Amino acid sequence: MPHSPSFLREVNNVSTGRRFLVIPIIFVAGILHFVLTSPSMASDLFKDPALMGTPPQGAIVLFDGRDLSAWKHRDTGEAAKWKIVDGAMEVTPDTPDLITKQDFGDFQLHVEFNIPVLPANLKSQERGNSGVYSHGRYEIQVLDSFNSETYANGMCGSIYEQKEPDINACKPAGQWQTYDITFRGPRLDAGRKVVERPRITVYHNGILIHDNVEILADYTRAGMSGAVPKVGPVLLQNHGSKVRYRNIWIVPLNLN
Repeated sequence: MPHSPSFLREVNNVSTGRRFLVIPIIFVAGILHFVLTSPSMASDLFKDPALMGTPPQGAIVLFDGRDLSAWKHRDTGEAAKWKIVDGAMEVTPDTPDLITKQDFGDFQLHVEFNIPVLPANLKSQERGNSGVYSHGRYEIQVLDSFNSETYANGMCGSIYEQKEPDINACKPAGQWQTYDITFRGPRLDAGRKVVERPRITVYHNGILIHDNVEILADYTRAGMSGAVPKVGPVLLQNHGSKVRYRNIWIVPLNLN
């Protein structure tokens, strides 16, 4: 066996006579600490999963379980008509998507969602479909993807039709789940031309699934179209499933 690096040591397996390497725990811990605290891997706000659901100082609470005053319906501008059930807003059939009344540029967003338990005969995109859109344009898919398959770049946590999550972090339908999203909006020049595309980092249930990914499309399917703006609303999609949302808050940022 070639010479082992100093941080490794060779150990003989008594039962087989073979030798193998042991990596000291302190070395592994050091590597994990570097990965989890590297600026490219984690936003300071979201390093501790236990704190992800707590609105930090400076956060704007978009839904606290009591009313929908921060929201309106897409296109119509009407007051939000989704139901509030047990402290959560529930997608209501035959109503438009919801968008925030306020527009945002760069931000950190916390959303909790619960996908309904559905009959086993429903497959793929029929299983609790919804979505969380940054600037009303760029979708992170909401779907029951726990032991359920669908087409490429369409599972829960996907940047829809662009990139699947690095890890399937889904819980079973009927359990509350979280998205924690850091979004850097597009940069436009004086002529309103996009010179830097938007970028997104997403934690699903406390697990990093997208790390500073450039969004390639001007909008994902079913998103708000038209000229790319510098700011936009948060959009929750009505795709016909009674998905519930709760504890939604946002922190406006100015990311370099």
